[in-house]
Amino acid sequence: MATQQIAMIGLGKMGFNLALNLKRNGLEVFAFDTNQELRNEIAKQKITTANSLKGICNQFSAQKIIWLMVPSGETVDNVINELLPYLQKDDIIIDGGNSFYKDSVRRYDYLKEKKINFLDCGTSGGQEGALNGACTMIGGDKNIYESIQNVLDKISVENGSLYVGKSGSGHFVKMIHNGIEYGMMQSIAEGFEVLQRSDYDVDLEKVASLFNHGSIIRSWLMELTKNAFSKDAKLETIKGVMHSSGEGKWTMETALELGIPTPVIALSVMMRYRSQTEDTFSGKIVAALRNEFGGHAVEKK
Repeated sequence: MATQQIAMIGLGKMGFNLALNLKRNGLEVFAFDTNQELRNEIAKQKITTANSLKGICNQFSAQKIIWLMVPSGETVDNVINELLPYLQKDDIIIDGGNSFYKDSVRRYDYLKEKKINFLDCGTSGGQEGALNGACTMIGGDKNIYESIQNVLDKISVENGSLYVGKSGSGHFVKMIHNGIEYGMMQSIAEGFEVLQRSDYDVDLEKVASLFNHGSIIRSWLMELTKNAFSKDAKLETIKGVMHSSGEGKWTMETALELGIPTPVIALSVMMRYRSQTEDTFSGKIVAALRNEFGGHAVEKK
């Protein structure tokens, strides 16, 4: 039986590690990024690269499965349109980035007319998960999902991959995941700011470690909080500027459309905007957490 082939388009923080994950799990992986240095780096891992999307498509000997890990929005549409001349009936495009779910429904309909299959795949777990076992949530036609379920199961942690429903649902579920994440990080950040500003000389790293041993709030985010403090006890080297991918905002807007109150998520989104103009300790913690799990840039003082 021939080795299953897949192409990874976009070798950023997540895409690079996903490509390695796919290769480690027995797939023949092709990779492309507009950044030549990233192509050179992935080539060192014995992954075939090309300097164009056409060159990547020419590597396939059978059905093309193309996984996109590119910035959400117009870039996804541009890549899809550039790929189309080199695709054939029943090829599969997977969008594993943080796309807005309504855009994914539109892309599904657009590609369906051209007889190209499209799956939207919410991908969580940060850089570590991308490399060693992600959490994946997949939307689209169930029969197409089932045709590559083995691939998704292999690169995800045990019980960490789920077909969630029709087109758009994968990115919808990931959007809600990120909205919840916003609220959880903001809560951790606010609690530690109260500790930091109190009269008590508390070792924040030790408290974060303590909270992760037997407490109700133990979690990976708390582990990452401890890691951040271990690198910089008072987070003095970074600014409390919290950037965002937009998914928390989309969650809040969707909740408003549905008439559902989500005050914690809404306020956590507002705090992201506030951090753009004021350097707060809670902002430092969320910025540090985003750097810990996703490699997102922090602003240094």
